[in-house]
Amino acid sequence: MANGSTIRSSVRLALDRGPAPSFADLAARYLEEYLDKICATIDGLSHEQIWWRPTSDSNSIGNLLMHLAGNLRLWIGNHLGGGDFVRDRSGEFAADGELDAPQLVAGLAAAVEHCAAVLRALDDDSLETVTTVQGYTVDGLGIAFHATEHMSYHCGQIVQLAKQLRGEGHGIELYPQHSDE
Repeated sequence: MANGSTIRSSVRLALDRGPAPSFADLAARYLEEYLDKICATIDGLSHEQIWWRPTSDSNSIGNLLMHLAGNLRLWIGNHLGGGDFVRDRSGEFAADGELDAPQLVAGLAAAVEHCAAVLRALDDDSLETVTTVQGYTVDGLGIAFHATEHMSYHCGQIVQLAKQLRGEGHGIELYPQHSDE
């Protein structure tokens, strides 16, 4: 994408969808929104940009995409959906260019789609069930909240990295409806 043009993403904003029928559906909507924001902002970045690390001890966009997919599959897919995903968390951060952007996005998109479906299928009892995830004792509500806020946090990092990589005139505007406010 050339500088000066504006990314007018087709982001499915959770707030644009009206009241959610449940907390779990609202969490699913936000996971979808964050995925859309990530896809819109990294579209057109080169392989080198996807794997660029600002410092030797920081993460690239590629690492963050792998990390988000792993986190979602573990927390929501396994613990709310009954999956059997085996996670290599340290491998998510050690990766350095093995996958290209379409593969990374496909992995995250599949994780979000699966987890959104799991969330939407939950009943109230599932949100009250207590389990242990990565050493934390949490209920289903805590799992859904953690995974959603975790994706929000890393989505913001990815958007900031994409802006930095695109440079001045990056054109990333995820809320054009508020540009005159």
